[in-house]
Amino acid sequence: MELSFILNELGEERENYFNAVSPPVIQSSNFTFKTVPELRQAMADEFETNLYSRGQNPTLTILRKKLAALDGAGDALVFSSGIGAISVPLLSLLKTGDHVIAVENPYSWTIKLFKEFLPKFGITTTFVDGTDFSNFEAAVKPQTRLIFLESPNTFSYELQDIKKVAGFAKLRGIITMIDNSYCSPLYQQPISMGVDLVAQSATKYIGGHSDIVAGVLTGSKELIKQIFDHEFMNIGPAISPHSAWLLLRGLRTLPLRLHRSFESTRLITQWLNDHEAVQHVIWPYCAGFKQAELAHEQMQGCGGLFSFTLNNSSFKKIEAFCNGLQHILLAVSWGGHESLILPSIASITEHEYGAIDERHQLIRMYVGLEDPQYLINDLQQALAKI
Repeated sequence: MELSFILNELGEERENYFNAVSPPVIQSSNFTFKTVPELRQAMADEFETNLYSRGQNPTLTILRKKLAALDGAGDALVFSSGIGAISVPLLSLLKTGDHVIAVENPYSWTIKLFKEFLPKFGITTTFVDGTDFSNFEAAVKPQTRLIFLESPNTFSYELQDIKKVAGFAKLRGIITMIDNSYCSPLYQQPISMGVDLVAQSATKYIGGHSDIVAGVLTGSKELIKQIFDHEFMNIGPAISPHSAWLLLRGLRTLPLRLHRSFESTRLITQWLNDHEAVQHVIWPYCAGFKQAELAHEQMQGCGGLFSFTLNNSSFKKIEAFCNGLQHILLAVSWGGHESLILPSIASITEHEYGAIDERHQLIRMYVGLEDPQYLINDLQQALAKI
């Protein structure tokens, strides 16, 4: 299925809404039926019917079709946040006594999910260095039910060999799930590599305008329906019709925005790599990246998110650099039109800072849609101050 068809036509039956070019926002919580038998049938299977917008909604259905097609999946669910797209399926698929293998240092709220929330239900997690496949083999237990990947990581960019891990898991009847937020469906398709469930933060590239918080889960129709029929409908993490429409709007320009961010990042990382004040640049498509071969093998491109460290780095020096930026904004998240900086020290105090801990020294930058030279000039003046 061609990308342009998915983004601009799939699911859009324009003759059903006055031949409007843009899909309508069906801002309705409820839907009516002409007969009791029709109502009974809808109540028996809300996955396939518009009954009540906590489940399905016509605007959302258009979005689901596009998102599933982008991932090469059977179906999709859309959540009110990215962590919702990770938490709800895990609650659906895991039970007391189950064991999970997860990569080290995933998204911060994913860490909390595995370390603080799931243990309340008797579910244990082993964290492994996912850059070495043998660690997955060594961590498997008889009760291992799921392997969770995040490739690349969104701060230090470690990759896992997705196809190898998925093949290993399938032979043992273990479900695989990946957070694919960094690449988006355009630059990485984990389902084609054998992964069962793909989650991503739609807040990032899919939304693209920093005005919507949402998450996406894709997979086989059977798995998606299983999650929908139980935990999804009970927990109630659905997005509003208007939010679904904002994501549809974002999809229209997704390839253009992603390509712009990718190309600008290539220029900016090269410039930073040559700057005397910069010690190290970490980006999967950067020269010298330790997993560059794997990155080019399983990714079709690289997002606009990278990290770097300063020479003679210190807590005060990192803080002074970030405070000295005039146009690059200091904020969490990424994927919108604006460029952002997030230092690792934002989550710790100066007393906790480890001078030899590279993770504490990391400064993460997201490259938005501004002119790359405009961003380089801002980085230059901030680096000059320190």
